[in-house]
Amino acid sequence: MEKPTPERPQLLFPSGGYEKLVSYQVAKLLYDVTVRFVDRYIPKGSRTADQMEQAARSGVRNIAEGSKISATTKKLELNLTNVARTSIDELRKDYESFLEHRKLPVWAPMDPRRKELSNARCKNPDQVARWIKAVWEREKDQRLQAVEGPRTARTPRTVKDRAYAEISANVGQTLCKIAIHLLDKQVDSQARAFEKEGGFSERLYKVRKELKQQQGNSGA
Repeated sequence: MEKPTPERPQLLFPSGGYEKLVSYQVAKLLYDVTVRFVDRYIPKGSRTADQMEQAARSGVRNIAEGSKISATTKKLELNLTNVARTSIDELRKDYESFLEHRKLPVWAPMDPRRKELSNARCKNPDQVARWIKAVWEREKDQRLQAVEGPRTARTPRTVKDRAYAEISANVGQTLCKIAIHLLDKQVDSQARAFEKEGGFSERLYKVRKELKQQQGNSGA
């Protein structure tokens, strides 16, 4: 991109590079984790399965699209980032509904496992899967001891299945909340930039006006 000069101010701002946005990285991880979660826990072909995957995909794509068009339309960038946030918030509700319908706990906001997951900085779904397994191994004895009633041969398996479902869904919900927090900050930053710099049409008008004034002054 041509560098701006006093005679030729900057008209197009840098765009793209969405892969470096932390919000995109978290949303991409959330999408990959959601695909695996749906494949394991949600009936194939169900409306919920399609809804969760579409919401996760929408979050990723709209962050990317907003970044790519930011050079020419800050307003649409802001709108697309808002769409990404809304999609991920819908996905958060789906994860919470999954837990509520199965009478599994939604981790409290200050549950230390949330911070532990955030600090783990998982880069891909395999790392998330290993984190989930580590949490199960750490909590296994406590969960088995909490089982009421007569124990059967299937009890440990049942406890493990429910524990994995609970941890996995809470991981998805936690990643949603992290992504939403990042997108809230991103929307705020984009709104302030739009207010300060205006859109492409406004900058184009300003540049043309400044060039005409320079040409008029040079011809005087």
